[in-house]
Amino acid sequence: QVHLVESGGGSVQAGESLKLSCAGAGYIRNRCGMAWYRQAPGKGRDRVSSITTNGATKYEDSVKGRFTISQDLKNDTLYLQMNSLQTEDTAVYYCVAWQRRSGFCPMGSEPTIWGQGTQVTVSS
Repeated sequence: QVHLVESGGGSVQAGESLKLSCAGAGYIRNRCGMAWYRQAPGKGRDRVSSITTNGATKYEDSVKGRFTISQDLKNDTLYLQMNSLQTEDTAVYYCVAWQRRSGFCPMGSEPTIWGQGTQVTVSS
């Protein structure tokens, strides 16, 4: 059973920074990509940022220029550096992963491997 474990969440003031970490990716066979999702109160889960094992990254428009996704492949850890946090960033943040299937990385689909989430609260 795969266990992705997020850490680094907390409560901060608007304009401050947090860095999220996600450990446990080394247990995922044929891992081809990872991402951070978030779920704000009363809303669905949205993809924030993704990264392939080759290092290609994507960002949701509202976080471009403020958030940076990165990975340490040696230690199988995923990160999300969040700067200039805004109250709208308040959410539970989830680490997710995809496995390669038949030579294809299905990052266009919903991930099947999720962490338990970490709360980020930004106050004004």
